[in-house]
Amino acid sequence: MIEPLDLPGVMLITPPRFADSRGWFSETWNQARLAALGFTETFVQDNHSSSTRPGTIRGLHCQLAPFAQGKLVRCIRGAIWDAAVDIRHGSPSFGRHAAAELSAANGRQLWIPPGFLHGFCTTEPDTEVVYKVTAPYDKASERGVIWNDPDLALPWPVPAGTALLSDKDNLLPRLAEAEPWFRL
Repeated sequence: MIEPLDLPGVMLITPPRFADSRGWFSETWNQARLAALGFTETFVQDNHSSSTRPGTIRGLHCQLAPFAQGKLVRCIRGAIWDAAVDIRHGSPSFGRHAAAELSAANGRQLWIPPGFLHGFCTTEPDTEVVYKVTAPYDKASERGVIWNDPDLALPWPVPAGTALLSDKDNLLPRLAEAEPWFRL
């Protein structure tokens, strides 16, 4: 099932699960099946992160063109609050966000198209996230915005004083300072 969210292009994908006495099985990616539903992205790389503590924030990140990445994100252990922020220059929804809870239990996946910042917060201990991307990592194209930018007003599920971030993510600029990058 594919469900459009509040921002153009951002979608929640919920693959079916087939349960029996052993547990369940789910086909998490099938290019032909999803193409029949209108989802025709091509992926070039898979990424996997592990976070031990609830309240760990990774983001808000993106890459500039020509290495702008679309991401298909899913949580395979634990749970996250996952967010996409529109940074497409001239977009009527510039600076707005869409978010969803992704967990090992619900099996949902969030599609975040190129032109969006991406970030997530773990809500359970020992959480693992995997995601497919449409372009390879390119350090020179990497950009980001501080997670708690008051202009974005994202409803993160963790108080600022208890959030755990990397040193790099703690130094990211606000969107107003970073916006010239997204016009390149």
